[in-house]
Amino acid sequence: MSAPTDPDVRELSTLVTGAAERLRAAFNAAAAEQGLTPVQAAALVNLRESAPMRDLARWLACDPSNVTQIVDALERRGLVGRQPSPQDRRVKALVLTDEGRRRQAVLRERGHAQATELFAALGPDERVLLRDLLARLPGGGCGEDCGPA
Repeated sequence: MSAPTDPDVRELSTLVTGAAERLRAAFNAAAAEQGLTPVQAAALVNLRESAPMRDLARWLACDPSNVTQIVDALERRGLVGRQPSPQDRRVKALVLTDEGRRRQAVLRERGHAQATELFAALGPDERVLLRDLLARLPGGGCGEDCGPA
């Protein structure tokens, strides 16, 4: 038998999910404008200089075998390249091309613009309070393991 659902928790969940869905929809639209699938765009946004493919798999929370297909598509578009890792030449590191960096910047800027628009409904103090409250949740301050900056 499960515990009764707290109506405040239910409403919070609905509101947070709704905000996240609006941001995701805007990101997906920006990805489409760049000729990318949402997962390809997420990979591009998550990629840091000279990152092993296993890091990308962790950021995307997917199996490393799936990352190969994603990276193949990005490589065909001239957005990433593979090169031996300086630390271990058996490991392939992913590097952004100039075009990859340009598209990454576009996607990040669009994401920031959409977030700015969404959170404009809150005053500066309210945004700080919301940020601080969300950061206190488990996984709220996950840093680079979260993905996009």
